[in-house]
Amino acid sequence: MSDLNATEYKTFEEIKIIRADGSEYWPARELAPVLDYAKWENFSKVIDRAMLACRNSGFEIADHFPDVRKMVDIGSETKRRVKDYELSRYACYLIVQNGDPRKEVIALGQTYFAIQTYRQEVADRFNQLDEDNKRLVVRGNIKQWNQMLAEAARDAGVITNEEFAVFQNAGYMGLYGGMSVEKIHDRKGLAIRDKILDYMGSEELIANLFRISQTESKLRREDIQGTTAANQAHYIVGREVRAAIERVGGTMPEDLPTPDKSISQIEKEQIAALKEIAKKKPLMLDG
Repeated sequence: MSDLNATEYKTFEEIKIIRADGSEYWPARELAPVLDYAKWENFSKVIDRAMLACRNSGFEIADHFPDVRKMVDIGSETKRRVKDYELSRYACYLIVQNGDPRKEVIALGQTYFAIQTYRQEVADRFNQLDEDNKRLVVRGNIKQWNQMLAEAARDAGVITNEEFAVFQNAGYMGLYGGMSVEKIHDRKGLAIRDKILDYMGSEELIANLFRISQTESKLRREDIQGTTAANQAHYIVGREVRAAIERVGGTMPEDLPTPDKSISQIEKEQIAALKEIAKKKPLMLDG
């Protein structure tokens, strides 16, 4: 992410307000200048289009665009009551989708609010899943992030399979208090061909997902070069994730229980079940 992108993302976060009940909103009057709208009249037109999109999507406008009145300064010791909106994340997403595409910050806003909206949707769905399906979801995310991490590591100079194995080991050692991949493998009582990540519960997987994603970001953000520097970065991120777990009183990853079933086995069972369901469904004939 460029410095400009990072600054804008920080600004979107800075103007976000958290209510007493934990819900969040963005004041429209503060969002307007962030999105490079100097005149409220022009921004108000964008809000109108976003409201229409909200209604056409089947959502209640009042749930995402509640209007409020606030006092603003218009001169020396003079105030005026003006209209404002407490915009939900989804409302902001619709606003940037309907904003002026020529503005660079609009493109940044589209990315930011799309990601935030997606994360909330995933979180809502994730909390409703049982443990096996949580493991499947996080393991799938890890596969994608591991690919991105491998690319970032290669750009940093981690080229050969042997170098990448050392690089990966450094991250595990940071997160697992100095335990190598081999020691973690032994502690879990796994067979030689078993993959460590396939025998982690959702909590342990999430810790590793954070390690992987933050290392990828650090390598690219700091333009780290050289195998030694890359290994050190991976170790440091793993160590910091471990420290964060300790600060909140969490269980260290090596002390978390090892599931009986591998994620590969769960995946095969669920695919087989889906195929059985498909077999029982009647054929739909055109007519």
